[in-house]
Amino acid sequence: MRTLYFLVPGTRGKFACGGLFAELKTQRLAQSICEAAVVTYRQREPETLFLDDVLRSTAAQQAIFVVSWGFHVPKLVARLKGHAVLYHAHSAGYGFRLPPSVPIVAVSRNTMSYWGHHAPNAPIYYLPNWISPEFTNHHRDREIDVLIQTRKSSEYVLKQLIPALQSRCNVVLLDYFVEDIAGLFNRAKVYLYDSAEYWQQRGITEGFGLPPLEAMACGCQVFSSLNHALSDYLDPGFNCQKIGVYSTEYDVQRILEAVKNPDPVQLPEECFDAYREAKIIERFRHILADVNHFFDYAIAHPADVPDFSSLRMARLRLQGFWAKLQKKLQR
Repeated sequence: MRTLYFLVPGTRGKFACGGLFAELKTQRLAQSICEAAVVTYRQREPETLFLDDVLRSTAAQQAIFVVSWGFHVPKLVARLKGHAVLYHAHSAGYGFRLPPSVPIVAVSRNTMSYWGHHAPNAPIYYLPNWISPEFTNHHRDREIDVLIQTRKSSEYVLKQLIPALQSRCNVVLLDYFVEDIAGLFNRAKVYLYDSAEYWQQRGITEGFGLPPLEAMACGCQVFSSLNHALSDYLDPGFNCQKIGVYSTEYDVQRILEAVKNPDPVQLPEECFDAYREAKIIERFRHILADVNHFFDYAIAHPADVPDFSSLRMARLRLQGFWAKLQKKLQR
């Protein structure tokens, strides 16, 4: 298989975020299948490859460049013209288009459906994010009643729901990065996650929503929004409850009831199998074999499947209108 170069702007400082960590985890999993390395393109870092240097090497012609960083993708795809490029798609809605020569690996079915519409002729695959082994239920005492991370939380949660809960139970509010979030999930009875407002403001989608799934894997009861990729795995009334339902007091009553009953029927580990290492690697191996075959084929064969361009769609609509008009005139 071709070497994979996972392109990220940097691996530290201002670039540190959930999307970066998910991408670095994917790169580590890829190493069990083929040669895979991280390549930065915004800042040089010690012991990490830099894109300018890689492109000057002969290895670039025999590699697949994996792009993923949202708004940077169009410029990277243009810069890498003539090279094999794969888009690892997290969030959707950035507004750019991709040629059919760029395969797309989506981390959620929500994102996969988006690209199924906007890139109908490209190879498209589904590869969910990985839940690493530390996210498991240790069956310890849970002294935190309600856990919330301020980042991505809605104004409703921060200004209405939390104040209503703080006088009635032990609420822990995280407004800083925590290294051992799995440990906190194992200490909490309830985890609140409401990202719909955050993504609505930015005009893009929740790419995967790892925290609620990781919290569930740690035995934490989850109250969450259901926007975008969260609907891939959240099932209100069965493995979670929806947040922001009707009124603040209605949410408070349901959350306090969950706090009183911190040990509901636990979800079996089988519920998380599709997101664990063994299944992810098995699926990833199959996808990479397919992608390598595609690039072998594309080298010698041009694309000829018609796309969904605005001009073509206008022509098809006009043809449809004319066909209907002719039928009416023939009656």
